[in-house]
Amino acid sequence: MSRNFDTVSGLFYLDEVTHEEKRTWILGIAAIASYAVYVFLILGRTGERPLTDVPYVATLLWTVGASIVTTIVLSILVAVISKDGGKDQRDREIGRFGEYVGHSFVVLGAVAALLLAMAEAPHFWIANAVYLAFTLSAILGSIARIFAYRRGFQPW
Repeated sequence: MSRNFDTVSGLFYLDEVTHEEKRTWILGIAAIASYAVYVFLILGRTGERPLTDVPYVATLLWTVGASIVTTIVLSILVAVISKDGGKDQRDREIGRFGEYVGHSFVVLGAVAALLLAMAEAPHFWIANAVYLAFTLSAILGSIARIFAYRRGFQPW
């Protein structure tokens, strides 16, 4: 596999991966998994009725809550098992960079929700636009951080 695209193989050498990079992987995977479970459950309930009539609130809250709890528990386990120290300057800069990149989707989601509300769209679409934006923010921020850890980071 090309070195340019090989970002996962280092994960198999967990002793060489920093604590913050492990937390980044946990956040990204938890975001993908929880949204996939949410979509699977919602689409599985549609049957013959329109998508906007599917009860979604409890499912959305449970999948978000499960994702948060899973991320916290796994981050604590990684912190207990991890042999490296705390955050250094590089970790803080990479974290900030990932947050800046991820926030773009939060802004896009807020604008989409605002436009949907002004168009008087059903609450289903507004809530799902916000949830998708938060999920994409977590995923994109995680990807940016992982690439910064794997390919190097040049703060501007």
